[in-house]
Amino acid sequence: MQNPSPPSRACIREVKEASGRAAPLPSPADAGFPKTRSRRHWLPLSAGPECVFSSAHLKKIYRCETNEYKMHPIYVVNNFGQFNHLILRMLRDHDIDAKMIKNDVPVAEVRDSCRGIILGGGPDISRAGNAPPAYVDTGLPVLGICLGLHIISTARGGTIRPPGASGGFGGIEVAINDHDTVLAGYPDTISVWASHGGDEVAEVPQGFRVLATSDICGVEAMAHETEPIFGIQWHPEVSHSVDGCRVYENFNALTLDRA
Repeated sequence: MQNPSPPSRACIREVKEASGRAAPLPSPADAGFPKTRSRRHWLPLSAGPECVFSSAHLKKIYRCETNEYKMHPIYVVNNFGQFNHLILRMLRDHDIDAKMIKNDVPVAEVRDSCRGIILGGGPDISRAGNAPPAYVDTGLPVLGICLGLHIISTARGGTIRPPGASGGFGGIEVAINDHDTVLAGYPDTISVWASHGGDEVAEVPQGFRVLATSDICGVEAMAHETEPIFGIQWHPEVSHSVDGCRVYENFNALTLDRA
């Protein structure tokens, strides 16, 4: 059976129920699109002979009705840290569409194909290369984790100091000073797992504010005053950090709200 001509958007919106009332635009599932892992992506099926219109036609209309930006994944930039894969796993476990990329992907390619950037941790800022600092200035929401925080600070003129006095990797108590944005929903004090054996932010860049502190580090988290740029010293993705997924869920919501 030959598929009929594609209906107009107005025609689909005026699909009539048996009662004669106008029905809303069918959901992708009702239209025959099986759901993928991401809640924002739908795969087309071939239209059967009983269909009034083809799935390809409907998919095209749906894409016209939705924001393409929201359909892009969040990119996790691999800076050779041991926990970068846990960031990706935590995102996917919470149904957040994400993809890990190398830290040498051209900036233009990153800017045009994702809705947010997470700068993962790593052993040394010298191995971050030239691309990650440039990712900070793409205009997209950016979240830096550990080394990612230092990349943001360096890119924007902040001061980095050598390893903290406590050194090593372990549990600390963090005081939340600002509960907006990525730290929304947290209590005033939380237990987290952090590395202070590497560099720390000594002074935040101009235009940034401190979100959290600890007894051993004055900048455990920071955010830009007007741009969606955030940095965190600890690792929310490890099991020792209490309610770590909240950071990534908050960041995901920020990437969707700006679309």
